[in-house]
Amino acid sequence: MATHPVIFTTKTPYALPSQKFLIPIQWKRYQLSQLINKALSLPNPIPFDFLVRGSDILRGSLGEWTTANGVGEEDTLEIEYFESILPPQRMSTLPHEDWVSSISSQIPQHLLTASYDGHIRLFDYSQAVVADIPTHAAAITSICSIPPVSSPNSSESDLDSEDRQTFTIASASHDLTARLTKISLPLSSHSQKATFQSLATLHLHTLPLSSITADSTGTHLLTASWDGLVGFWDTQVPDQDDGIPASLLGNGEDASSQPKKKRRVAADITGETKLRRKAPLTVFKSHTNRVSKALFGAENGSGNGKAYSCGFDSTVRTWDVEMGVCVDTITASKKPFLDLALTPDARTALAASTDRTVTIYDLRASSLTTSAGALQHPTTVSCIALPTSAHAPSPSATAKAANLDADPGIANHDATISQNQFVTGAYDGIARVWDLRSMRAAVAVCRVWEGKKKILSVDWARGGAGSGTNGMVSVGGEGGVEIWRVG
Repeated sequence: MATHPVIFTTKTPYALPSQKFLIPIQWKRYQLSQLINKALSLPNPIPFDFLVRGSDILRGSLGEWTTANGVGEEDTLEIEYFESILPPQRMSTLPHEDWVSSISSQIPQHLLTASYDGHIRLFDYSQAVVADIPTHAAAITSICSIPPVSSPNSSESDLDSEDRQTFTIASASHDLTARLTKISLPLSSHSQKATFQSLATLHLHTLPLSSITADSTGTHLLTASWDGLVGFWDTQVPDQDDGIPASLLGNGEDASSQPKKKRRVAADITGETKLRRKAPLTVFKSHTNRVSKALFGAENGSGNGKAYSCGFDSTVRTWDVEMGVCVDTITASKKPFLDLALTPDARTALAASTDRTVTIYDLRASSLTTSAGALQHPTTVSCIALPTSAHAPSPSATAKAANLDADPGIANHDATISQNQFVTGAYDGIARVWDLRSMRAAVAVCRVWEGKKKILSVDWARGGAGSGTNGMVSVGGEGGVEIWRVG
């Protein structure tokens, strides 16, 4: 039986002693996984995948890989193994009457959705609607949960006087505004219902907004719009209205001068008769067409560091947040970009475009126009998400919320999620999980609305109870919302 010399490495807790193995060349992933499990005498079998020479996940036999890559019989292969992603499973469906354009799992044990009907909805893990908030007069395009701002009394900063935990939600809409909304949740399922309050409207853009994102400190926001502008904002609610040009208020009118009927409709939508109006701190101007996404870099603090944006002008731009200027530009050829994501270390950008690809850019490269590869899809890719953890509540909130009702199948599911993995959603109704270490094919597929309805938003949550991880992919689109277990 022909064999090949192999050295195994891993970044998991399941490490083999450093030694060379002679592996039969007809062995595939299953036999290699069995070898690891038996060598370590693991009490419960763990399936592993194998990355050959840091570039390809093994999908056939070892002999097939060496032949295809011209590797000689005596050349030692270094193979890294890591825990496999098990086939995704559909967990639940959350029907919506209109398209779901944005979805977020950043509020612990809850799912936040935004819809074309202008409503924000909050679901708990028992699939109950905790809050249904009429927020905008037109379709909402993007939402995010703003991380709690740390303070000297941070352990109690997210609790109000009635033992309720509060979160601030930022939303962007086709109505040309963004909005800040506070949601107050009871810390016990037997308490009174959730409440909400509209805090402020953000005025800058003259065309529909496409995205809104918060930085990791919860102090600043970025908005992106079809007007080619990126707005940089703080998250404080002003005591008085900021100075807003009349042209940006109510189709060129101040709210006080609008007809009574219009003012009444506006009040019905927000549930408020008076909202504070905010102006941006800075406006980033460089894009020559609509901006699809703007987000902060991982190193961003309180307004310092870098931000990134992509747009229909086929560029991905890097911004100096403090100076408000574009410092680098990735220019692609006829690739209008629809979405943008960064790896946790902010060294790699993932840009989805209308040419049915997700292009990978090394932000450290001297030539930013050169891509590190592209992931091919059969249809347009609309959205990208990397695994994230929910915003951590305060210790006191965690203790008081211990009795929150939740579906154990969702809340306590543990999975191992690699920092190299991400999920994409496409117009063919399929969400695909990818691994940056091997870009030839997706490592897992969620056939959400295959060939029937478009996916418009995805989010990948981890941070479940127990091991600190959770493999839950939430998908929003023309078919409402579906939640899948991945891992």
